[in-house]
Amino acid sequence: MKKWIGILFIAIMLVSCKTKAEEKKADANINEDITALAKKVANAVIKDDYDAVSGYFDDEVKKGLPKDKFSEASNGLKSRLGGFKNITKINQLKQGDYDVVLVTTEFEKATIDIKVVFNKNKQVAGLFFLPGQAANIDYKNPSYVKIENIVEKDVTVGKGEWELKGKLTLPKDAKSVPAVVLVHGSGPNDMDETILSNKPFKDIALGLASKGIAVLRYNKRTNQHKEKIIGVLKELTVKEETIDDAILAVELLRSTEGIDKNRIFVLGHSLGGMLIPRIGLASQNIKGLISLAGSTRPMEDLMLEQITYIYSLDGTLAKDEKEHIEKLKQEIAKLKQLDKNAKDDKPVLGAFSKYWIDLKDYKPHEVAKNLKQPLYILQGERDYQVTMVDFNNWKESLKNNKNVYFKSYPSLNHLFFKGTGKSTPEEYSKADHVDEQLLNDIVEWIKKIK
Repeated sequence: MKKWIGILFIAIMLVSCKTKAEEKKADANINEDITALAKKVANAVIKDDYDAVSGYFDDEVKKGLPKDKFSEASNGLKSRLGGFKNITKINQLKQGDYDVVLVTTEFEKATIDIKVVFNKNKQVAGLFFLPGQAANIDYKNPSYVKIENIVEKDVTVGKGEWELKGKLTLPKDAKSVPAVVLVHGSGPNDMDETILSNKPFKDIALGLASKGIAVLRYNKRTNQHKEKIIGVLKELTVKEETIDDAILAVELLRSTEGIDKNRIFVLGHSLGGMLIPRIGLASQNIKGLISLAGSTRPMEDLMLEQITYIYSLDGTLAKDEKEHIEKLKQEIAKLKQLDKNAKDDKPVLGAFSKYWIDLKDYKPHEVAKNLKQPLYILQGERDYQVTMVDFNNWKESLKNNKNVYFKSYPSLNHLFFKGTGKSTPEEYSKADHVDEQLLNDIVEWIKKIK
């Protein structure tokens, strides 16, 4: 159960889940309302009632989500998110030949979207769990935060249909202070990069502002506009998902009172860290760049490595786990063969061809050689999502660049939380905070960049 539930939540941080469906004959349920069906599926998950909905599953879902796995997912939601409160919203969307219904479901500790994908015969072809808006979780400020020394202001990043809610955290009475833009990892993250009871971006914002540096954080486009984004998935790349908004955030800071417009930095975490070289090349108004756990290898390869790691935590691989790994390898093989003329009949590993083709030849550690700005690469040595292999790739590739700096932390994981032994997905369910030493190192580095 631990491994299944771990994958359920960690996959959310990496990439949107895949949809698999085949043509099927119409069944007796063809006239049932899609939203009513989706609500029935969501309630069945919450109540662990497999019999109520398994008849609606297509063959792939039946095979991939048998009764025991369904129960593990259901019980895992409740153990991590607390008691169920209510369904707050249902949105129906169209994605190619599929109907997608997002059932926003509120639990005690967090709100999630149960994403139900139907084929044209109203069979469930996909069932996923995505982060929704954060619930009123029991977040407590880290000990290093001096709340009396900071102020927070609501801001808007961008304009028009893709504008994003954000927060600017400032030292009190700020006058020409340096500022940092925070860029999220994979998945539809909110401005705090909320993961269950943890808010690493809020930690960083409050922590840096307490130490004299302003921070701008904002909802990711795929979070705030999650319904609208489904309609443009075939055209989506990391430029629209991440890079464009990071540049807009930099420009917002340049015109903000109290900010030194010549000392604006961008900090990317995970996917954001991987994209730091592209962000740096896209704007000459960035003074310096910081990559936290930025990968150097293809995302699909990391996915395979992560899933294999989680499955292997107990020292064995069960038959269904081996089968899952083999299927993932097959999907990756399809992805590797994509070219610019690929047709978007269905997504591969959760994204359409344009997204993957855009990243196909991207080697961040090589692109970083072209940066003019100083670059700081930081890595947790206990991180299993982005590992020391990636950190060492950065170091080897950029060893002759005089304006690149490196530091790794033996006890920190992917969220830069302290721990011991092997890192596991279960660590993310425990309330914790970004390590203060990391923040001190960032402050010291920023102060040196003139």
